[in-house]
Amino acid sequence: MEQRRISYARRFVRLLPGLLIAAGAVYDYITPSDFTGAPFFTAAPLVAAPLYSQRGTVVTGVVAITVLLVLRVLRGGLPKAEVITELVTTVVVCVLAVLINLLVRRSDERLASVREIAEAAQRAVLPEPAERIGGFEIAARYEAAQQGASIGGDLYAVQDSPHGLRVVVGDVRGKGMGAVGAVAVVIGAFREAAEQEVTLEAVAQRLERALARERTRRDRVETREGFTTAVLAELPHGNGIVRLVNRGHPSPLLLYADGTVRPLPATEPALPLGMAELGAWPDRADEADFPGGATLLLYTDGLSEARDASGRFYDPETGLAGRANARREPAALLGVLAAEARRHSGGGMADDLALMAVRRP
Repeated sequence: MEQRRISYARRFVRLLPGLLIAAGAVYDYITPSDFTGAPFFTAAPLVAAPLYSQRGTVVTGVVAITVLLVLRVLRGGLPKAEVITELVTTVVVCVLAVLINLLVRRSDERLASVREIAEAAQRAVLPEPAERIGGFEIAARYEAAQQGASIGGDLYAVQDSPHGLRVVVGDVRGKGMGAVGAVAVVIGAFREAAEQEVTLEAVAQRLERALARERTRRDRVETREGFTTAVLAELPHGNGIVRLVNRGHPSPLLLYADGTVRPLPATEPALPLGMAELGAWPDRADEADFPGGATLLLYTDGLSEARDASGRFYDPETGLAGRANARREPAALLGVLAAEARRHSGGGMADDLALMAVRRP
């Protein structure tokens, strides 16, 4: 319904320049000669400037001038000074509208270029994982809260290793290029550690040390005060279990084939990555059964903190419980989940969203 209203509004706005010219012509024709519809004719090209192409803006201006000229000829007032002033004013406004259109188009081109660069950076930092890795079906999804943006502080990565499939999903505090830099550090350290470290706890410690080095290298306020919530998962090959290390991140969900949803909270809560100076203790991995047909869902707080108009948070556990979503392909499951979160929040997300689903066939 909301999308339909937006579509109708956009359609009306694009028709507005023509409606203004028509309204000006009717007003000028049915009113006495002391009244004029010139404001309608000058408004039409100005409205068209940010909406239409350059050609469309020029056509709108020519039509506005022509209609005004025809009306004045029909009324026999062309030689009058006020009529000449109206025509000159309309011509000047039309020229200004074309110049505005040129500036808008140039700004749009620069914005499109920036978006392409951001999308390229996003694909480089967060590449789409293969649909099947190490015998598991996998899908990941990233959606920026700000429409048109495609880069932020949420992250995910998958790495097959001799110890099993290893996954990380996290959320860097902050926005912009500083957050993107931290994302690159975490993902780079994870890919290396996932191959080399024997335990999942050791992988988490490698990420902690990588962020500490980054903090030392970049002595900025946002770096010193930054942290990253993350959950790491390990799925051994040929073994129906999953191991988890949670660093201050929303608890993953385990979706069984019969529709049952089981949250997997950390037994011992731990601080996010990058906060070791506030307290340090050994990471301890939790272990849970992960039978065939089940799906492990990991997500960032952009999902669980999506609010409706009354301020109520979206609950993915409640939204997925008792439904056949667990039997969907991982990509389809994430599509349904993202759509439900957007619908719950009225189409606008307050935070970026990263989702990952891993299914054991």
